[in-house]
Amino acid sequence: MVSIIIPAHNERENLENLLPKLLFDAKNRQIEVIVVLSNTNSDLSEHIDFGDRVRIIKSSVKGRAAQMNFGECYANSNTLAFLHADVLPPDEFIADIEKTLMDNYDAGFFSYRFDTENWLLKVNASFTAKDGIFTGGGDQCLFIKKNVFNDLGRFDEKQVLMEDFEFFERMKKERIPYKIINNDLIVSARKYNHNSYLRVNLSNLLLVILFKFGYPPEKLKILHNKLLKTPCQKTLN
Repeated sequence: MVSIIIPAHNERENLENLLPKLLFDAKNRQIEVIVVLSNTNSDLSEHIDFGDRVRIIKSSVKGRAAQMNFGECYANSNTLAFLHADVLPPDEFIADIEKTLMDNYDAGFFSYRFDTENWLLKVNASFTAKDGIFTGGGDQCLFIKKNVFNDLGRFDEKQVLMEDFEFFERMKKERIPYKIINNDLIVSARKYNHNSYLRVNLSNLLLVILFKFGYPPEKLKILHNKLLKTPCQKTLN
């Protein structure tokens, strides 16, 4: 079985697109889906009903790291997959996860492409197919054995922006074997709809560099909010 954990804040429209596809593609496989809403979620996502394979719970706090950790507490499988609400999985998503973990890897990520034909974003997405400075971002859907996740200390809830990269740093430090699967997720380009391509890329590069040099998480989040416009109702951290 694979436990798919989806942190969300006012993402009802995206959840209504994601969940049917996820359930249809995994109809012959054992999965459970745990949607973890923030404590300030206000779009009535908790009333979505997709059957007994989807559980919707509400975290006592808002923030991806805290919500994903909370969801892990409810997971019944030793295989965890952390999926963003605005990311659609590819065909063979569950099969790829299961095969990778059976092949003596403890964790993995997926490559992705954006939901647009913009050639610049195609260039961006091409870097997710191999290891590099941006490997480990949340849009790549970390999957990992539950015991390994807990042994590493779970997500650091003090990381209000870079929880995924910080966790990946610990994975590398402990030499956790992982694989990048070249079977593209489809990621929303909505951030680029509110900011220029150059602004997003330069901001992301700056934020990653500052993170790697130990810039305080709260200040990093403040800087992110100054640099990039995001739809306020969709902002999770």
